[in-house]
Amino acid sequence: EVQLVESGGGLVQAGGSLRLSCAASGLNFDDYAIGWFRQAPGKEREGVSCITNSRSYSADSVKGRFTISSDNDKNTVYLEMNSLKPEDTAVYYCAGLGRDVLTLLPSLYDYWGQGTQVTVSS
Repeated sequence: EVQLVESGGGLVQAGGSLRLSCAASGLNFDDYAIGWFRQAPGKEREGVSCITNSRSYSADSVKGRFTISSDNDKNTVYLEMNSLKPEDTAVYYCAGLGRDVLTLLPSLYDYWGQGTQVTVSS
């Protein structure tokens, strides 16, 4: 059974930093892509960053501020978020896709975590 568990969310002031973690079980990182997504109230879920086999891709809205990385020994993917803005406020989800591809299309992902809240105050 595949499980994804996010942690690391919280309340931070604008300009601050947070690091989110996604602990995965039941899947092989060599065969999966892991993506980070976010959903703000009243908005559609949007892709943030994804990673597979040391290749990564990020949305334009977070390039230069957010960094995705993985620790295959720990089966954990991280999202380092710097220079946070109030518009980054959302529930952040990690998701697993059983293919070695980079995509930020939520509909292509097979497994989802429960989400972690990130709130950035102005």
